[in-house]
Amino acid sequence: MSIPVAKQYILDFEQMGLGMFIHWGLYSQLGRGEWVLFNEKLDINEYKKLADTFTAEDFDAEEIARTAKAAGCKYITLTTRHHEGFSLYDTCGLNEFDAPHTPAGRDLIREFVDACNKYGLMPMFYHTTLDWYNKDFDENFDEYLEYLRKSVETLCKNYGKIGGLWFDGNWSKPDSDWKVDELYATIRKYQPEAMIINNTGLEHRGDVGNLEVDSVTFEQGKPTPMNREGMPKYLAAEMCHTLNDHWGIGYDDLCYKSPTELIQSLCDCRKVGANYLLNIGPEAQGKVNNYQKELLGLLGRWMELFGEAIYNGRPCGVGGIGNNFGLKSTDGKSLYLFVYDLAIKGDDNVTVDGKYSGAYAFGGVKDEIISVKWMDNDEELSFVQGDDMLAVNFTGQPYGKSYPVRVAKAVIK
Repeated sequence: MSIPVAKQYILDFEQMGLGMFIHWGLYSQLGRGEWVLFNEKLDINEYKKLADTFTAEDFDAEEIARTAKAAGCKYITLTTRHHEGFSLYDTCGLNEFDAPHTPAGRDLIREFVDACNKYGLMPMFYHTTLDWYNKDFDENFDEYLEYLRKSVETLCKNYGKIGGLWFDGNWSKPDSDWKVDELYATIRKYQPEAMIINNTGLEHRGDVGNLEVDSVTFEQGKPTPMNREGMPKYLAAEMCHTLNDHWGIGYDDLCYKSPTELIQSLCDCRKVGANYLLNIGPEAQGKVNNYQKELLGLLGRWMELFGEAIYNGRPCGVGGIGNNFGLKSTDGKSLYLFVYDLAIKGDDNVTVDGKYSGAYAFGGVKDEIISVKWMDNDEELSFVQGDDMLAVNFTGQPYGKSYPVRVAKAVIK
């Protein structure tokens, strides 16, 4: 069976490699995660009063865009409306539970899109399909679905070209008719090359849905290789990940991931051709705290050195022992070799224990290699090749440097 030909906009999305996810809404004022309304069984009439104190005074879309760009992100996916039912955009009369009807008095999605366009980032819209605020969700589902469709139509019509829509919530009513054909047709009418993504949730990572969907999702878990043979359509893949244990800000969530974990997760995604969508949770009025910024800054430093391999590398069947693997460049002229946990060179009294340095073999290398160099310092590495095997003498990391994953670039003859 053959692999379907990919549409160009899906290939373009696939090449972006790294995106920023942003969960921000009224729940951010409580600081106990984005599900606080549901989990704590809060009274909806009391909860909606949070709109009266929503000023968005610390929301700086341009600063967020600069932070994302410095981290190496190519796109940002922002929660235009989460399950609480509150919209960061002007709903144009569909209801008044939106940012323009709060003390913020602004269409925050307009600011977001303008900032993305200014800094060369692709704006993506997260939009809930589940709604805890709108009574029609439980009492008149067909009426609710029309409200949802009109909400999405507003987003598709009013902000110029967008990168796509990222839906979440169909898993809440698995046996219901969500009328997704009508919803997706509305998107295609106004945004024919927008990515359509519908999150299948924690229990159904990687599942394929409606034919209009352009990417499968892997929420909070390692993506698996895509077998596209015989598929009716070429699909991308994307893994979304939190910086700690919550999507929306949790002021008492101190379990932040390390830069090592973030970098290795990014590489694990690219190993199978998936994008890595990394989430931040701004504070009550839109400020991104310094710790999140610093984590993204360290990721960005790594991307400055090795980002070429993330953006341009594609799975090619090259692998080694452990996590090590290879990606082939889109132009077919290079092979990127990813090496995890490489030891630091130096005196035993000052170097931290490393796991490996020395000759290492990769299988599945069918192309003739003419040179291999570390991407961070252009150091030439010796190698031997034969029988689809490539063995490279990976020198240890120079003292003063320590990369969770170090990447070498092999030139193909």
